[in-house]
Amino acid sequence: MKKRIKIALLDLYNNEPNLGIGNIEEILVDIHGSINNIPVDYRIYNTRGKEEIPSIDNDIFISSGGPGSPFDGIGKTWEAKYFSLLDEIWNHNQNSSEKKYAFFICHSFQLMARFFEFAEVSKRHSRSFGIFPVHKTSAADNDFILSQMPDPFYAADFRSWQVTSPGEPAIKELGVEILALEKIRPHVEYARAVMAVKIGDEIYGVQFHPEADPEGMKYHYRQESRRQNIITDIGEKKYDYIMEQLEDPQKVELTYQTILPTFLGNAIANLSINN
Repeated sequence: MKKRIKIALLDLYNNEPNLGIGNIEEILVDIHGSINNIPVDYRIYNTRGKEEIPSIDNDIFISSGGPGSPFDGIGKTWEAKYFSLLDEIWNHNQNSSEKKYAFFICHSFQLMARFFEFAEVSKRHSRSFGIFPVHKTSAADNDFILSQMPDPFYAADFRSWQVTSPGEPAIKELGVEILALEKIRPHVEYARAVMAVKIGDEIYGVQFHPEADPEGMKYHYRQESRRQNIITDIGEKKYDYIMEQLEDPQKVELTYQTILPTFLGNAIANLSINN
């Protein structure tokens, strides 16, 4: 009998309503049995809200986006447990041929950068809210995920924080590859944020939301109260632009269909070899 792959989904939304967890669940349901007929079991851990942390016995870890500052957890039990898990995953992969896989999204990506200390984490000059181009680096040409994406590709990007200024010593020591940077902004002098990294093929982090489902986003943003709130925040012109971008199957839809499913497919295929 084939081993069931165990996936831990770490919910970092701190009990706030969101689309992210449900979207990731849909991807996990779709991938169940689709790779070499391998069955998949997953469990959600309310990491910030209830200090729930999965054990290292899981095969794949997906850590979600979330609200607030990536420094909010300093001195709190949940962050200490979270970083302890990251340390376990890292140490396991250094000492075992049977790897653990981890994927970090947005807020979690900022925490990942803090933990590995490969770049600076800071507040953005202004909030990023919308659908934006993401530019690949030359390293992405050989990446098993981003080599499938155009340059630039488009992603849902909602954040007030950023990961910038990667440090060369840490990059070399850890083997971090910078795969993508944020949109080019020639009219401002701010550093371009790092948008995607990987450490080997097992640990992957992205600043954007690859789980963003354009159909769900359209439904969500057309609710009158949300629509009015968004227009108040960013203006009707930008709101209309977001809704227009969501209609293009080569933008957010392509990102949704490619990035996280490819990561999971690769992980499950590699794990099945050891079944």
